[in-house]
Amino acid sequence: MSSMFKAKQWKSIARQALGPTEIVSALARLDGWKLSGDGADVAIEKTFTFANYFETMAFVNALAFIAHSQDHHPDLSVHYDRCGVRFSTHDVGGLSATDFDCAARVDALLSA
Repeated sequence: MSSMFKAKQWKSIARQALGPTEIVSALARLDGWKLSGDGADVAIEKTFTFANYFETMAFVNALAFIAHSQDHHPDLSVHYDRCGVRFSTHDVGGLSATDFDCAARVDALLSA
């Protein structure tokens, strides 16, 4: 996880929309995440694959803990052997540092 985002508690920090340069820079620090949509529908997304439904659901439950603790909830697409994760910050109408921090936290679930 990037030190830029380390130890932030997003519940107590005002979120602000990132500009295009900040988005490109933050996206470059994430592995496998891609930009999708535009305007107020812009998001970052990634699909994680697993061997079976049990592993997928274990990942979803761990992700739910992160989302709850950071007060930032992604859109999920859950299937037998994969889970699509999509982060955006609706209240700023774009992407915020919270999206990239949470994406890095989700990646860290599988980095061990």
